Amino acid sequence: MSSHVSRRRLLQAAGAAVAASATGATLGSTPARAATGAAPTAPAAAAVAPTAHPFEPGQVRLTASRWLDNQQRTLNYLRFVDVDRLLYNFRANHGLSTQGAAPNGGWDAPDFPFRTHMQGHFLTAWARTHAETGDQTCRDKALLMVAELARCQANNAAVGFGDGYLCGFPESDFTALEERTLDNGNVPYYVIHKTLAGLLDVWRHLASTQARDVLLGLAGWVDARTGRLTREQTQAMLATEFGGMNAVLTDLHLLTGDPRWLAVAQRFDHDAVFDPLAAGLDQLAGLHANTQVPKWIGAVREYRATGTTRYLDIATHAWDFCVGAHTYAIGGNSQAEHFRAPHAIAGHLRHDTCESCNTFNMLTLTRELFTLDPTRAALFDFYERAWLNHMIGQQDPASEHGHITYFTPLNPGGRRGVGPAWGGGTWSTDYDSFWCCQGTGLEMHTRLMESVYFHSEEALIVNLFVPSVLTWAERGITVTQTTSFPVSDTTTLTVTGDAGGSWALRVRVPGWTSGATISVNGAEQDVDTTPGGYATLTRSWASGDTVTVRLPMRAVPEPANDDPGVVALVYGPVILSGDYGDRTLDALPRLDPSSLTRTGADTLAFTATADGATVPLGPFHDAHGHNYTVYWRISGRVVRLVNVASGLVLGIQDMSTADGARALQWTDSGTADHDWELVTDGEAVRFRNAHSGKVLGVRDMSTADGAAVLQWTDNGTADHRWLLLDQGDGSHLIRNAHSGKFLGIQNDATTLGAFAVQDGDDGTPDNLWRLVHIG
Repeated sequence: MSSHVSRRRLLQAAGAAVAASATGATLGSTPARAATGAAPTAPAAAAVAPTAHPFEPGQVRLTASRWLDNQQRTLNYLRFVDVDRLLYNFRANHGLSTQGAAPNGGWDAPDFPFRTHMQGHFLTAWARTHAETGDQTCRDKALLMVAELARCQANNAAVGFGDGYLCGFPESDFTALEERTLDNGNVPYYVIHKTLAGLLDVWRHLASTQARDVLLGLAGWVDARTGRLTREQTQAMLATEFGGMNAVLTDLHLLTGDPRWLAVAQRFDHDAVFDPLAAGLDQLAGLHANTQVPKWIGAVREYRATGTTRYLDIATHAWDFCVGAHTYAIGGNSQAEHFRAPHAIAGHLRHDTCESCNTFNMLTLTRELFTLDPTRAALFDFYERAWLNHMIGQQDPASEHGHITYFTPLNPGGRRGVGPAWGGGTWSTDYDSFWCCQGTGLEMHTRLMESVYFHSEEALIVNLFVPSVLTWAERGITVTQTTSFPVSDTTTLTVTGDAGGSWALRVRVPGWTSGATISVNGAEQDVDTTPGGYATLTRSWASGDTVTVRLPMRAVPEPANDDPGVVALVYGPVILSGDYGDRTLDALPRLDPSSLTRTGADTLAFTATADGATVPLGPFHDAHGHNYTVYWRISGRVVRLVNVASGLVLGIQDMSTADGARALQWTDSGTADHDWELVTDGEAVRFRNAHSGKVLGVRDMSTADGAAVLQWTDNGTADHRWLLLDQGDGSHLIRNAHSGKFLGIQNDATTLGAFAVQDGDDGTPDNLWRLVHIG
């Protein structure tokens, strides 16, 4: 979530915590009102049909595990929360009695700009939980809220709102949004998206015709409101965060078969974001991260609805850029809610990294792309990493109600649940938080099972290794997965029932493993287990058949994109973090990677030596109640810059220590002027010469091609900052942050003594450098 007004200021304006909850209302609802939009006809025939499908809610259930514990804590909260308190702002805004309920605090306080964004998440979570588990309390709460929302919507004429409007703040905020005069920090369509999505899920999962009618009324209001704007007005309006309006309206089109909703959805195609992505350009730096991801999800849905490949290009490029260039080791992205420069990771290890909403939505995008290309195992390599390390760990295991963090701190000495206000990783509360991430956190822990299995016409696909039971009614079989993964590297799948004859079982072989084996009833199978693909077993299955999958794991350091001297420790899919108790850390600990030792077979407990002392390590998703570090400094902070074209190293002319001495290439004689310390500076680095203590810069801060590169006193000017662009083959382009030019050699020379200059990227190898770490 974002607005141009700081959330911290908005929270302060929202006031103090509110009193305890009022008595809940009873489920005696008003009759469903008449539909105000186009009535549902039949589902639309999608232009592009998925080739893999998730199972319906209720077909997969979790069994005893950490994952089931997370689900149960969220269920406790969903049963506990008072519906009347959630209805307070809707009733007040639509001129109805608040029925003595106490208002909420935080982002649902009566004076908070985008109040009532959270309620749509509750509707989805209640509906899905009933569909997954049959819980009647969740069903009753969802239907009660829908009935009361219908009453609010029916009173629009009395309060001067347009037909179908439904929200916790006045409709006039939309007028200000359209006129670009909105200055209270509100993001109105973001809120409408949440309500639409929640109503759609209650209709879809609980077969509530009243939810359908309220949904169609609100969607009709969106159509009327946006249909009167010019394209220019609409595109200007889309500069304000609007959630996944294109996604939910396309869903409505696909569900009803009514092309009206697709036309409305496409009004929310944001050209300023979509055009660069369609062209394959990563222009994400500086953008508010979670404003963008829901748009990408909408692009996939629009591709399915229309077959327009531009939409698929947008979503695919966005996923590739985000995962490849903007994602931390735990699978989350963003710092202070914003994308930074591509590959800027080590320079942004702060308390406000990895907004939870972003990861939740990236998992949704990953699922969408997988249904269209179920051969692309890398999608679920990412999904597993983010799901296990970020999402499972975002919930407080000590909280009966499954409270979560907004950010996941990655600064050295970070700690979940501790920090300033909402922005430092503090835990959510029952009634006085209601952040965007609390909403997606509700949904996340009601749908932990949704991506374990998929199916196609001829195959069952196993993507995640989680204790679970799949009831595949269409084939008359049950598949039980038994595992202690990731503590163990082995999982078993037992097929029972009428096994349904011959069909294929496709098991993901993660990219992180090697030497994977698959056995059936104890006999190892001769199948392809190449890492980063799927092992396929096709056979006539019999009840009782047991498949054993072994995925060997090993611990490896994973360098940060922008600094090979900063690493995370990865064991299979698990990020290991160091347990520092209550100790504070001023900098990344310096780790000896060779010292990492597993200390027990029944737990993922490790030790390692860092800063000369033994440190316990364990899975980051279990890093609760102590300060931790996820990233470590390793030897290799000092580098030699080896030019790819010449093989010569960068040094300083005559080993000078003076300001203005020129950099040149020379034979690697081991002198100190050839050694450069990498000093992290945000998304960039400074190269400090080990002999002179000066940093590498550009003469007169020039932006011209051919300007001399020299050493100078480190006075913090932008020409002293360089961006390392990993080329994927062990080489880097080194771009000056001030000029945008690349470090190269004058006249592309390969001779001794040739001077370093900055140059445009002309594709010559003199612009490519290998960073050889020496200490």
